[in-house]
Amino acid sequence: MSVIAEEADMTDEAKRTLIRQLNDQLRQTGLGGHMLITRGVQDMGDDFIFRVVDAMRRFDKFSEDNDPYGERDFGAIDIDGHRVFWKIDYYNRTLDGGSNDPSDPAVTKRVLTIMMAHEY
Repeated sequence: MSVIAEEADMTDEAKRTLIRQLNDQLRQTGLGGHMLITRGVQDMGDDFIFRVVDAMRRFDKFSEDNDPYGERDFGAIDIDGHRVFWKIDYYNRTLDGGSNDPSDPAVTKRVLTIMMAHEY
């Protein structure tokens, strides 16, 4: 079976499962994409950054409210009374536009951004 035929046979749920796995991999290990930290988070210092990244990696409170598409591409955490968001976006390989298939790592670059809520 050709790759095109396999992709055509892949259901939306199968694609969503792959997207979820790829997003979890990036969030939990840092592998499979790029991670960016905004100036607002950097200004809080190294200890704060370490705790934010640790909390993000352990985050498992996904629900229909914060993850309506089941992709695990967004989360909100509170550290020292500060609200911090993390968000995964899907870009094409040249990073000059969106990916046409976030379930396919051959055509997608993931970018995880960690930001203070007020920077969103």
